[in-house]
Amino acid sequence: MEVYNMARRMKTHKMKRSAPSARSAARKPKGSVRGRTLADEEARPEIQVSEEQLTHFANRITTFLRKANGRPVSRADLASKCRGRGQAAYLRALKKLTAEGVIAERRSGYVYAEAAGLLRCTVTRLSRTFGFVRPQEEGAAEIFIPGRELKGAMNGDTVLVQQTGSRDGLPEGSIVTVITAAEVQVSGMLTDEEGVLQFLPDTMCRQAIRVVNAEDWRDHAGDKVLATVVERGTRHSEHAVRVDVSLGSAQSARACSEALAVVSGIPMEFPPDVLAEAERLEAAGIPEGELEGRLDLRQPEDIIFTIDGWDAKDLDDAVSISKTAGGYRLGVHIADVSHYVQPNSALDTEAIARGTSVYYADQVIPMLPKALSNGICSLHPDVDRLAFSALLELDHDGEILTYDFRKTVIRSAVKGVYREVNAVLAGTADAETEAKYAPVKESLLLLNELREKRLAARKKRGAPSIEAEESMFILDENGVCTDVAARTRGAGEELIEECMLLANEAAAKLAKSRKLPFVYRVHANPPEEKAIRLAEALNRLDIPHPALDDPKPRDYAQVLANAADSPYKPAVHQIVLRSMAKADYETEPIGHFGLALSDYTHFTSPIRRYPDLAIHRILSAMLRGEKLENARQFANAAAVAGTVTEQRAMQLERDCDDRYRAEWAKQHLGETFEGAISGLTEFGIYVMLPNTAEGLLPMDALPMDEYEYDGFFTMRAAGSGTRYTIGMPLKVTLARADINSGHIDLSFAALA
Repeated sequence: MEVYNMARRMKTHKMKRSAPSARSAARKPKGSVRGRTLADEEARPEIQVSEEQLTHFANRITTFLRKANGRPVSRADLASKCRGRGQAAYLRALKKLTAEGVIAERRSGYVYAEAAGLLRCTVTRLSRTFGFVRPQEEGAAEIFIPGRELKGAMNGDTVLVQQTGSRDGLPEGSIVTVITAAEVQVSGMLTDEEGVLQFLPDTMCRQAIRVVNAEDWRDHAGDKVLATVVERGTRHSEHAVRVDVSLGSAQSARACSEALAVVSGIPMEFPPDVLAEAERLEAAGIPEGELEGRLDLRQPEDIIFTIDGWDAKDLDDAVSISKTAGGYRLGVHIADVSHYVQPNSALDTEAIARGTSVYYADQVIPMLPKALSNGICSLHPDVDRLAFSALLELDHDGEILTYDFRKTVIRSAVKGVYREVNAVLAGTADAETEAKYAPVKESLLLLNELREKRLAARKKRGAPSIEAEESMFILDENGVCTDVAARTRGAGEELIEECMLLANEAAAKLAKSRKLPFVYRVHANPPEEKAIRLAEALNRLDIPHPALDDPKPRDYAQVLANAADSPYKPAVHQIVLRSMAKADYETEPIGHFGLALSDYTHFTSPIRRYPDLAIHRILSAMLRGEKLENARQFANAAAVAGTVTEQRAMQLERDCDDRYRAEWAKQHLGETFEGAISGLTEFGIYVMLPNTAEGLLPMDALPMDEYEYDGFFTMRAAGSGTRYTIGMPLKVTLARADINSGHIDLSFAALA
């Protein structure tokens, strides 16, 4: 069985305006040939041009421009060399080649796109002030595009891009032209601008734009809507939209989040054939005969159980542990999703398009239908489930001695919950909770013992441990956010994380040793430019540090240790995190900087991450002794899809979380809180409250003074001498909250 088939600022001068001279009036317009423009030719449909003529002139144009080696050729020179007597065919070939992105029109003439270093890319992400494109070349990194260089391009457009440099380790570029304009749906709010209904988009620009069907939506000012871009200009602010549907008030976090989810490109509903396939699989259960050849782990001595959040339904991992003479025997048992989701099936096609499950507030947009994710694949207690198990022998320090990957059948004994497990381990559980965990109490104690050894091992190998806040939202029965809290982690969360890390590391070691086509989870070393900026920042904060010209994980761990007792500790954790590269998926094992591991992958969550499902499929084929000729192409496709869809999901989750924090803040306007400075800019100070809500304290809201910002982490009031730095406590009052944008504004209350 096959594994898978698969903007420049111009100097201007004031000039007196006068009537055109005879000479200037006779001057040819831009793009003209003997006085006739491309537009003129488009207006003369009676001129017939054959495909042979079009191909002939296209070949002449591309051949001539290729010879220019990327240098622009003026319109006049190109016409004189290539036009001959076929003016209409020449102009239409020119237009066709430009539209296809084979050639590009620059200020000084035409260039052959490839020779000029122009990249054919797809627009992947847009904000109001910048965007990202991804080259269509396999494995190429995303390119950052400043807002002024976007040329009105939208998500999904095919564009030609000129790379211009780099910013914070990322390539930076400018869009030269839009080759193919995608049909784009955008989200935003309807506003009434002096009696004129307009559309304020969530992305692409800060200005409200024209609504072509405004009369139909006159009574919906203030609504969150979905709209389609129907007219385009050369800038986003010149676009126009047709409003399609209202999702309710723009001051509802749920409505705003739904709108953002729809336009992110993540499918909100499963196609009927995908749902039908999932329901058939769930109804069929475990096929008769499927248990033959699987390792049976349903014996009394196999104490297997899950630990998850209290509201989790997609239980894709379970654990077991026992003590051995040499250390520990750890079992990490993962739902055998690849058994159910077969290559080229409707389920598989939908899963790779989604790439990952998305979680925000109380909502889940699953990668797989609930019949699988919450049903036949979920490792519920007291039912038989098919699993793919990593069976690890560990030494007394918790290091991997041997590993074995087997297809298994398991039966979970207990559905554990993190907060209950934490209480059991802390000795604070009530009698009912103690009784629930009695069958697995010994295993929990062993896992906790292993956790402590694994944390010590992580520290020993020099893995940096960065503190980052995560939010938890409490909603009422109407889905309105009534509270926000910082999510806490206890021993239960840590011990499961360490078990998953071990299984992931073992899977990567296996693939590397067998030279399998594979999908690795990689985290490259920090980009040189960012490491240099980190060193400069640490010097300004008087934090001692090792040389960071070629940093190793241990160097970053040392930086964090040096800042442990510093008042700048929050600032250091923040700038260290920002200096790192982004983790992604690759087909080569380049290692994981953040974990200080040379081999790492994602094996443990195939219900909610496609790369995990992909490597399950590859490892399953290996266990069956199959050849993996087609697996390399599949692994690459899974790595690319995994990276792109993960970034999409993370952006959506961040944007939605901002709306829910703003919804909470709107209910507490006028209240004062003590927070800590989380960021400094030339236009104000960002302050994070203890519950993770973050707001902006604008410059005009600070005490009257003259302020000097060093461009890094300090702002000084010249008169009072007060220095504002990241991590410094401040008392602030919630002044304004806009749920539509997710922005919170603060006013100054006092120095804490």
